[in-house]
Amino acid sequence: MSSEKILLLDGNSLAYRAFFALPLLTNEHGIHTNAVYGFTMMLQKIMDEENPTHMLVAFDAGKTTFRHSTFGEYKGGRQKTPPELSEQFPYLRKLIDAYGIKRYELEMYEADDIIGTLSRQAETTGQQVVIVSGDKDLTQLATDSTTVYITRKGITDIEKYTPEHVQEKYGLTPLQIIDMKGLMGDASDNIPGVPGVGEKTAIKLLKEHGSVENLYKALDSVSGAKLKEKLVANEEQAKMSKVLATIETNAPIEVSLEDITYSGPNMDEVISIWKELSFKTLLEKTEYVAEEQSTTETKFEIVKEIDFTLLKDEMSLHLELYDEQYHTADLLGIALSDGEQSYFVPGEAAFHSKEFCTWLEDESKTKYVVDSKATQAVSRKHGVSISGVEFDLTLAAYIDNASLSADDVATIGKEYGYFNVLSNEQIYGKGAKKSVPEEEKLAEHATRKALAIWHLKPILEKKLKENEQFKLYKELELPLASILGTMESDGVKVDKQVLVEMGHDLEIKLQQIEKDIHALAGEAFNINSPKQLGVILFEKLGLPPIKKTKTGYSTAADVLEKLANEHEIIEQILQYRQLGKLNSTYIEGLLKEIHTDDGKIHTRYQQALTTTGRLSSVNPNLQNIPIRIEEGRKIRKAFVPSNPEWVMFAADYSQIELRVLAHMSEDDNLIEAFNNNMDIHTKTAMDVFHVGADEVDSNMRRAAKAVNFGIVYGISDYGLSQSLDITRKEAAVFIDKYLKSFPGVKEYMDESIQTAKQKGFVTTILNRRRYLPEITSSNFNLRSFAERTAMNTPIQGSAADIIKKAMIDMAERLEKENMQTKMLLQVHDELIFEAPPEEIALLEKIVPEVMESAIKLNVPLKVEYAYGSSWYDTK
Repeated sequence: MSSEKILLLDGNSLAYRAFFALPLLTNEHGIHTNAVYGFTMMLQKIMDEENPTHMLVAFDAGKTTFRHSTFGEYKGGRQKTPPELSEQFPYLRKLIDAYGIKRYELEMYEADDIIGTLSRQAETTGQQVVIVSGDKDLTQLATDSTTVYITRKGITDIEKYTPEHVQEKYGLTPLQIIDMKGLMGDASDNIPGVPGVGEKTAIKLLKEHGSVENLYKALDSVSGAKLKEKLVANEEQAKMSKVLATIETNAPIEVSLEDITYSGPNMDEVISIWKELSFKTLLEKTEYVAEEQSTTETKFEIVKEIDFTLLKDEMSLHLELYDEQYHTADLLGIALSDGEQSYFVPGEAAFHSKEFCTWLEDESKTKYVVDSKATQAVSRKHGVSISGVEFDLTLAAYIDNASLSADDVATIGKEYGYFNVLSNEQIYGKGAKKSVPEEEKLAEHATRKALAIWHLKPILEKKLKENEQFKLYKELELPLASILGTMESDGVKVDKQVLVEMGHDLEIKLQQIEKDIHALAGEAFNINSPKQLGVILFEKLGLPPIKKTKTGYSTAADVLEKLANEHEIIEQILQYRQLGKLNSTYIEGLLKEIHTDDGKIHTRYQQALTTTGRLSSVNPNLQNIPIRIEEGRKIRKAFVPSNPEWVMFAADYSQIELRVLAHMSEDDNLIEAFNNNMDIHTKTAMDVFHVGADEVDSNMRRAAKAVNFGIVYGISDYGLSQSLDITRKEAAVFIDKYLKSFPGVKEYMDESIQTAKQKGFVTTILNRRRYLPEITSSNFNLRSFAERTAMNTPIQGSAADIIKKAMIDMAERLEKENMQTKMLLQVHDELIFEAPPEEIALLEKIVPEVMESAIKLNVPLKVEYAYGSSWYDTK
């Protein structure tokens, strides 16, 4: 047998399997990613295990195939592909290309036929073939040299079909699978078969007669009058069904085995796509570092001490840190450049220079930096308050193109044609291999960055002015960076003891729930072991198994939720898991983030990440603390004022995105509801269900709320059906009724798409742009995603503009009133302050006043506020 191994993958089937096996995932740009992620995980696993020499991914070419001439209803009745999946196919194809894998489709034929034809060709030359699909139809291709891998419920859970396995499982040969399908049919492909004949009967008949044809030659010997009657009545249908189920192994493909030789991936491109789609787990696992090199020589001088002769009135300044968590990262050195001369000061020596610190604090000395917030935070840590920052490279690039996902100078530079900077990974390495290079190399790297800032400033400022975004950059994002920097440096006090006690209480609760679960099960077992839990639930307690994995029964959350009414143990298990995650991820996670020197958490705000303009936070992510359950909400009790005599004050925008939607759509019904201070979800339910306010029940309001917020996020009938646990058809009717009830919203959606097609982008209230080049794509899936984005980005982005403007106005107002109150946190649409009791009365007046007047809409902005001894007590 040849040492070559050919790997053939069923692209459509695997993408579908991945999509439905994983929860809906999106990256920070709103692109759904679960199908591509699942496919990638499966691909990595298979490639690692099989080491193929040849590879091909086959796709279906279209809805019509040669089989439709035999049976017009072939594959009829299939639900339309969810748009959340459709939009992922272009990224999947792009990823396959980056891996260097040949992909192929053939008009009028299915992926199965391409795979069948290539596998038979390979067998004639004695090559090993591995076929991977989610469709058991392909098991008919199994031979001594071809193994068919079928993914089961999970994308990486694989069952391997050899002729022996087919025999063991069904008592049939692989080719008899076709006969089995002929008799029992296949609902997923709308192959009719013989009505009333299921898998067991089909197998029994084939064991006795061998094939459909032989069966009909010996009908007299079939026992059972009713069965015989069904077979006689459906003879032609059975034979036709067998034809439909037969994979074509001699399709007129124009790709040969030589064409699918596999020589490996282009890891630069693969990693670029992983970054674009935010596949963080995969990125963390790879040790790959690009080999590109910069060619331009950079002149610089290493200086140990700074004096005034080196410091000019206008300079680019870069603080080189060992990692991105600038609150705790080691300062490796400082680079300065005036465009002609560049300097590097190793370590923290610069901050020991009185001249340098004076220059930093001098507002008349203009500084250009990579990240003003990080620069400010590090300077403050060294006792210096930096002034005169006039250019922030990261923010300028982000406003010019929010889709860039630029996280370093090298990436930004390449986007604007500047290639003189290497990535941090190339200098430091990655993971366990990461280390600080020798001083000369470090100095060159840092000064290249300082020089890049200098050269990129005029390019970016020119672009921002041309696009009428300079005001957004200069008057919103740049001053906001300073405010966020102050908030980060100030931090928020966390009562460690509260978290410790909360963790202790959770441990006691978990122990009690564990006892209750063991009592209900009738024995002790490891609840965290899916295998042991599966045995208890599905064997001992006899609950109906919904999914199976290669290691046993699935006990995933979605499975348990479907079994909730079957046994009281299920609710206890779900609660046990929920509280366990709360303890390990949030209680223990937050405890690790408390700085020992001041007892505070200093979260980092990511200002240049999301395509909508929203802020996000890391180290820790305070926006993810679960507040839907009381135990989660209680975590906020640990967030307290830094002065025990003070209080926490929180103010929250009410339904800001829906108010922005009312403003942008100019829909009379929405505007009327907000102007009359009506409950918007009740109003929606009234209009959609045609009932009075007193007739709206909780289910109607819940459905209305789901569609209200769904519209803001560009929900589809599939997405709404998942949210409300209804059919896609019911969801589609609901969305249609909504759009008829709010015609202005429908008009706004259509106009947003038209604007994007004409201009290539959409904008927010403050002229933040989201470029949508795919809006005019001939590819339906790419175009559909762009259309959805065109509708929801202006709403989400404008809401982000409003709260950012409110933060700037609040900072100015607090300073103007000469108040001690500090703005501590921004979480979603909420601002959290700490304040002395004597300033509460003034805060109650100015906070709603400032926040509600941040930007004028044609409906009122509404702010709700409260205060108490902890963040928890503000609700």
